[in-house]
Amino acid sequence: MKNGLPLVVAITGASGAVYGIEALKALKTAGVPAHLVLSRAALQTIKLETAVTAKTVRALAAKLYEEDDIAAAISSGSFKTRGMLVAPCSIKTLSGIATSYADNLIVRAADVTLKERRRLVLMVRETPLHKGHLELMTKATEAGAIILPPMPAFYHQPKTVMDIVHQSVGKALDMFDIPHALFKGWEGAKGL
Repeated sequence: MKNGLPLVVAITGASGAVYGIEALKALKTAGVPAHLVLSRAALQTIKLETAVTAKTVRALAAKLYEEDDIAAAISSGSFKTRGMLVAPCSIKTLSGIATSYADNLIVRAADVTLKERRRLVLMVRETPLHKGHLELMTKATEAGAIILPPMPAFYHQPKTVMDIVHQSVGKALDMFDIPHALFKGWEGAKGL
């Protein structure tokens, strides 16, 4: 592994598959191996929302796992990783993580990440939110997860939708101290 421990990346069926795809590209650029799990719903969302094929997405990963492979390496705490990013994170996946209902590899790997006290970042993609969603986010946070919904920022003066996507992905990678050039961080209000 060029840059040490792998980062587990899961892409779920929530709208915003582009966040996971761009995270995989950035990890490849940074030399960080990505261990990828795509949910079946993610495959459909990728097809509906992007011009990228599932084959292309899979090729961005150093290692692939099937959603129902509960015996995969990432399902055990003895397999060392730098943590896990779920981008985007559906409410269904959030619910499973918050309640430790590990009925698939994505939720099991997230549960392992939490029990091993590794960083788990959830790019929850839903709006508006009702009380149940907020309670699940609170429960996941109390277990150690970081809730990082893709909220656009404008201090970097984005010019394109991809600039906005990259800022959110960059924020997620910042949580793992992974270097990137996706956006320029705030350096203060110069000359104002």
